[in-house]
Amino acid sequence: MNQNNEKKLDITIKSNSRDLLAFMKLSANRKKRISKASNEPIKSDAMNELASKLHPIRQYLIIDSIKDETKTSKTIKLVPNKDLGITELAYFRPGQYLSLKVNVNGVAITRPYSIASSPKDALDGFYELTIRKEENGFLTSFIWENWKVGTKIESSGPEGFFYFDRLRDLKQLVGIAGGSGITPFRSIAKAIVDSTIDAKLTLLYGSSEEDDIIYYNEFKDLEKKFPEKFKVVYILSCEEVSLAGCEQGFITSEIIQKYCDVKKSSFFLCGPQIMYNFVENEMKKYNLPPKRVRREAFGEIKDVISFPGFPQELAEKIFKLTVSIGGLRKEIPALAKESLIVAMERANLAPPSKCRSGECGFCRSLLISGDIFINPISDWRRAADKKFGYFHPCNSYPLSDLEIKIPQDVIN
Repeated sequence: MNQNNEKKLDITIKSNSRDLLAFMKLSANRKKRISKASNEPIKSDAMNELASKLHPIRQYLIIDSIKDETKTSKTIKLVPNKDLGITELAYFRPGQYLSLKVNVNGVAITRPYSIASSPKDALDGFYELTIRKEENGFLTSFIWENWKVGTKIESSGPEGFFYFDRLRDLKQLVGIAGGSGITPFRSIAKAIVDSTIDAKLTLLYGSSEEDDIIYYNEFKDLEKKFPEKFKVVYILSCEEVSLAGCEQGFITSEIIQKYCDVKKSSFFLCGPQIMYNFVENEMKKYNLPPKRVRREAFGEIKDVISFPGFPQELAEKIFKLTVSIGGLRKEIPALAKESLIVAMERANLAPPSKCRSGECGFCRSLLISGDIFINPISDWRRAADKKFGYFHPCNSYPLSDLEIKIPQDVIN
C-alpha cells in the first residue's frame, strides 16, 4: 500500500484479549508502582482489619432477650458485649452457624447452632439462635436452667458452607427441613424477602407434632406477604392432623414433585440424621448432579454402632487415649461409641472444635498409633490427610488404645 494512502484504523478488542494484554504488562506496571511508592512504613492494614471483622476468632456476646418458640424451643437474641468495648457483629451468609464456647459445670465444650436471623440483622447489631432442648442433652439442659438475659456468651465467627451461591445454585431453592433443622431456613427466607438474596424459596418442613412446629405463624405471615418469594409446606408424621393445608406422612419424592420443579431447583437439606437417610433415598430417583443438592452438617452421630463396619463387640469397651495438646500430654478414658472429641471434653482438655461433623477440619489431629472408626458419611478428609494419618476427632471413634497429637497452633 502506498504510504500516502495509509489510513488510521480504530481497533476494538473484544473477548479476553484485553485481559491478556493487561497480564503481559503486569510485571512492568508493578515495578512502576513500586518505584513511585512511599518509603514510609505501613501503619495500618485495611484488608487485614476487614478480614478480622468478617472472620473473628472469637465473638463476645450477651443475651438481650429469650423468647419461647414452642414447648421445646427458645429463640435467644445475642448482642455485642459492650462492656468489653465491642459494638459490631461479624457479617455472615444466611445458613451459616456460630460455634458456642460454653463452660458447663467446669467443663469447656463447643456446640454449633445455625444463625436464625438475617445478615441485615447482624448489621443492626444482633444475632438470633433458636435452640431446641434435647432429651438428656448435655448443653441444652444447662441452657434451660442457667441462661437468662444478661448472660455472657463466647462464640466463633460465622462458619459453615450451607448457603446460597449465585454462581453455583439456581434461583429456585427447595429447602427440606426436619425438627430444629428449620433454623437456617429462617435466615435464608428473611434474606430472600429483604432482597439480600435474589431467589425464591419453597420450604418443605417435616415435624412429628403439631404443637412443636417452630416459626409456624411467622412463616405463614411471610408466605402471605411475599408469595412470589416464599412458600412453606408442612408435612406432619403424627396420626392426627388438624392444621389446614398440611400434608400427612413424610417428605417423599411425590411430595417434593407436587410442590417443586425438580429440574429447575437447587436443594438444601437440614435436619436429623434419620431425615437425611430417608430423603436422600427418595431424591436418588431424580439423579441430580451433586452440586444441586446441599446438605448441612448435622453434628455428631448419636448411633455410630448402627453403621456398617463398626465392630459391635467393641461398643461398650473403654480404651486409653493418650493426648498431646500444646505442651500437655495426658492419658484419659475413651468410650468406643463416643467420639474422641467428647472423650477429650469430658477430661476438660478443651480440644479445638467448630462443626462437630468432620466438615470444617478445625479439630484436625494426627493419629500416632492405634485404630479408629471414622464415620463414612461425614469423612471430609483430604486424600493427603488419609495418607499421612490425619483425622478429625469429632467424627472418629476409638477401636483400641490410641495416641493422638493435636497441633498447638489451632488452640484458641
